[in-house]
Amino acid sequence: MEKLFKLKENKTNVRTEVIAGLTTFMTMAYIIMLNPNLLIDWNKGSQALWNAIFLATCISSAIAMFVMAFLANKPFGLAPGMGLNAFFATVVGSISAMGIAGVDSYDKAFQVALCIILIEGVIFLILSLFSIREKIVEALPLGIRLGISPAIGLMLLNIGFGSNNQIFDHPNDPFSQNPFFMLRDFFGSLTAKAASDKMINAFPEMVLSVATTFIGLFIIVVLAHKKIKASVLIGMLCASVINWGGQAIFLDTNPFASLKDASFVPAFGDLAEKTLFKFDFANFLDIGIFTVITLIVTFCIIDMFDTIGTLVGTASRANMLDENGKMPQMKEALTADAVGTVVGAVTGTSTVTTFIESASGVEAGGRTGLTALVTGLCFLACIFLAPIAAIIPAAATSSALIYVGILMFSGLKKINFDDMSQVLPVAIMVIAMPITSSIGHAIGLGLICYSVFQLFTGNAKKVSILTYVLSLIFLLKFFIVV
Repeated sequence: MEKLFKLKENKTNVRTEVIAGLTTFMTMAYIIMLNPNLLIDWNKGSQALWNAIFLATCISSAIAMFVMAFLANKPFGLAPGMGLNAFFATVVGSISAMGIAGVDSYDKAFQVALCIILIEGVIFLILSLFSIREKIVEALPLGIRLGISPAIGLMLLNIGFGSNNQIFDHPNDPFSQNPFFMLRDFFGSLTAKAASDKMINAFPEMVLSVATTFIGLFIIVVLAHKKIKASVLIGMLCASVINWGGQAIFLDTNPFASLKDASFVPAFGDLAEKTLFKFDFANFLDIGIFTVITLIVTFCIIDMFDTIGTLVGTASRANMLDENGKMPQMKEALTADAVGTVVGAVTGTSTVTTFIESASGVEAGGRTGLTALVTGLCFLACIFLAPIAAIIPAAATSSALIYVGILMFSGLKKINFDDMSQVLPVAIMVIAMPITSSIGHAIGLGLICYSVFQLFTGNAKKVSILTYVLSLIFLLKFFIVV
């Protein structure tokens, strides 16, 4: 272990890394069940496709984390990215509705869309191996690099207090498009403005969700104050137990009911039939060259800057950046992301990217690839133990997300508030990231603001050519490619 991960050099040990890996897994575990649910249209897709996507999610995430562990030696977790998977689902739906010859089902349309992910992954792999993506990271102004961490912190707070605690999740439920936001809906849930029969009936569940989150948060804070490295993991476990007890006592439901009829046998047959190496390039080209290029560019831009933002922001929190704001082994970390995307395409899922939830493992003390290895092994285990991972309540993971978000938000102290060229892009990123739910879009807005400010204040020569190019690309994306 010492030779592989250089634990002493990184001032950590096996116990700390294992706890950090488990912590990251628990905050990321939701993606295992959520990703296939997002990628499939139950009115058109089949159960076999859902099974295939589920296995692809576990396998591609695990392989990406193994590469991160052994090649980059970084504690970051990877999985199919939120936002990108929702966008991919809309693309599949559009292809399914286009009436392309040969595409007679949602499952077939899914195989056509996987071609986009494969091309994106190969492009990223080439760019990573030739250090081009690394040069893009270095082109980011120091202020933007420093501002990514607090911006992600606010995004984590928004997730913890908002969409992670979704109560109304039925497809035909009007609330499903506006997830329960505890600092809005809970405190106003019984007022005339917010009241509805459904909301009032769900009030006990809302109370339990809020209580679980805050109790878990306070447990984490107190334990962290006492310098207990497993504070985040312990807090989530305690919050889970509280939530399970609350469901049994106050909601009269069995939190483990899903385990009764759950299948622990992986559906490898469905994977082989539906998605494994099932690329439909013949029908893919029938979409239209301009549309194909547009889709590939859109996926590339969003994924590239989501990954860059997560790596830089989380590394900043872990003090992994040097005096110039650069992270060692950035090339290797980006390569892990690219490999994950290629494997995801081959097995059958959308773009694999670095998860902001990795910050929870970093806060638990994770500093090396051993953390990523443990998280990856947990994802592999979920191929057989998925029903167990599924019973971890969202409210418990919210405790960790809120705590880590608060800590990352403190990164604002590194910003020079007397320098408007730093303050302007950082302020834009901090507000844009939680609103757009996109790290990439927020960085793009920050780059544009920085470039425009320097251009009109007589400091145009201080901005690198690559920064101007990136700003222009984002402008074109925002106004031409939605």
